[in-house]
Amino acid sequence: MASELSEPRVRLAELVAALSLGVDLGFGQPMEHVLRQCLIALRLAGCAELGEPDRAAVYYTALLVNIGCHADAHEQAKWFGDDIALKSGKYVHEFGSVRGALASMRLVGAGNPPLHRFRVGLEFALTGHRELDGMIAQHAKLAQTLAAQLDLSTQVREAIGAAYEQWDGRGWPGRLKGGAVPLAARIAQLSEFAEVAHRVGGIDGATALARRRAGRQFDPALAALLCDRAVQVFGGLDTVPAWSAVIGAEPELAVSLSGTQLDGALTAIANFVDLKSPFMLGHSAAVAGLAGEAGGRLGLPPAEVRLLRRAGLVHGFGRLGVSNSIWDRPGPLSAGEWERVRMYPYLTERMLHQSAALAPLGEIAVQHRERLDGSGYPRGLPGGAISRPARVLGVAEAYQSMREPRPYRPALTAAEAAGQLRAEVRAGRLDGPAVDAALEAAGHRLPRRRDSVRGLTAREVEVLILLARGMSNKQIAQRLVITPKTAGNHVEHIYAKIGAANRAAAALFTVQHGLLPEQDAVADSRSASGPG
Repeated sequence: MASELSEPRVRLAELVAALSLGVDLGFGQPMEHVLRQCLIALRLAGCAELGEPDRAAVYYTALLVNIGCHADAHEQAKWFGDDIALKSGKYVHEFGSVRGALASMRLVGAGNPPLHRFRVGLEFALTGHRELDGMIAQHAKLAQTLAAQLDLSTQVREAIGAAYEQWDGRGWPGRLKGGAVPLAARIAQLSEFAEVAHRVGGIDGATALARRRAGRQFDPALAALLCDRAVQVFGGLDTVPAWSAVIGAEPELAVSLSGTQLDGALTAIANFVDLKSPFMLGHSAAVAGLAGEAGGRLGLPPAEVRLLRRAGLVHGFGRLGVSNSIWDRPGPLSAGEWERVRMYPYLTERMLHQSAALAPLGEIAVQHRERLDGSGYPRGLPGGAISRPARVLGVAEAYQSMREPRPYRPALTAAEAAGQLRAEVRAGRLDGPAVDAALEAAGHRLPRRRDSVRGLTAREVEVLILLARGMSNKQIAQRLVITPKTAGNHVEHIYAKIGAANRAAAALFTVQHGLLPEQDAVADSRSASGPG
C-alpha cells in the first residue's frame, strides 16, 4: 500500500485520451480527431448550458464513441480488403444511405485479383453478409463493456450504447429515436461529424452538414444551436493544443487512478485492443505477465517491474493503426506492408507520449522490437541504446508470439519457442539473461483442468477458442473432424450460453474467462508481435 501511495496517479482522462489517438488511426483520420470532437462536444454542451453531470457524460462519450469499431476488424478486412479504408468512408456518406451502402459494396473483395474478388463477392452475397449483421450495434455494446470496466457512470454507458442511434430512428440498433436518444449521444455524434466537416471545409462546411442532416441523423435543435453559435463552437479549434485542452477540460473532479485501478484499466484496454485480430487474443496481458515475472527473476526493483508489466499491457496499442489486411495475411508481406508493421511500436509511443504519467511506458514499449545487433525496428537501435526493461519486454513478446498461432503458421510448442529464443541469443539479437529469465518464468507445466464456464462442455470450449480465432464453421469442422452442421450447432449453443451475438463478443468472453491455452500456460507460471 505504501508503494502505491508514493506512485504518481494517472488521470482516467489521460488514459482514455491516449486510447482515442489509436481510434483516430483506425479510422484513417489524423491524430487528435477524437480530441477535437470532444472539444466541440464540450463547447456545444456549454452553449446548451448543461450541468456538470451531463457535461461529464458528454466528455467521456465523445472520447469513447468509436472504441468498439476495431473489434471486428478481422471480418471487415476479410470481406472488404482494408478495415481502415472501410471505416474512413464513414464520413463521406450519410448514415444508412444508398450511396453509403453502394460505396461499401464496391469494396467487397478489394485487394484481390479479379477472379478471386468475384469469388469473395459471391461468398459474401450467399453467406458472408450474416457476419456483418448487427455489426454497428455490436460496436456500441462492446464500447459499453469497456466503459463498465473503466467504472464510468451509468449515464456514460447508456450514451455510448446509443452512440449510433439517429434522431429519425434509423440508426443502430434502431430502438431509439428523437428525445429518447441520450443527450450525450446526440451531442457526441453531431460533434464527431462536424469535426471532420470543419477540418475539410471550415465553419461553412460544418454548418452546411449540420443543416443538411438535421432532423434525420442529428437532433434539429442541437444542429440549429451549432449553426447559431458556430464561431463559439469552432473558434480557434485549429490552433488550440488539443491534448492539454481536453485534459484540462475534464468535467467535475478529475478521476485519478490508484496503482491497482491503473493496472485494471490498462488490462481492460489491452484486452480490448487485442480484439482487433483473432490471432492476438489475450496477447498483451500474457506478455505483461511473462515480462513482469522475468523482470522479478532478474532482480529488477519492484517499481521497475511494475513499469515493465504495464509497458507489456500497452506495447500493442499502435497495432490499431495498421490494417488487418496485414495482421491477418496468411501469405508474405510486401516491402510497403512491412514498413507499416515496423511503425506500430512508434505509434504506441506517440499515443502515450503527451501524458507525463504514461510516457515512461511508451519509452519501453517503443523498443520492444529492437534487437541488440541493430536489426530491429522502428529505429534500428544497437544494444547499448536498448534499455534493460525493453530487452526483457522484447524477449517476453517474442516468446508469447511464438506460442500463439499466426495466420501464416501454427503455434510453436514450448520447446520450439525456447529453441528459437536460444538461437536468437547465439545470433546476438536477444539478451541472454533476459531469455533465461523469461524461459524460467514461462515454465513447462501440464495444462490446468478448467471448471465449467457458463455450462460450456469441453468440446464447446474447443469450438469457442477456434471461433474466437476467426475460423469459419467449415474450418472448425475440419480441425475437429466433425461435420460443418455439427460445428454450426455447437456455435449456436455457445452463443446462447454466453450471451454473445458474434465472433467479437465471443472472443472478448474467451479472453475475460481465461479460456485460451496461452493464458493457461502463463497463469501456471504466476504470470497473468508486426507479425511474430
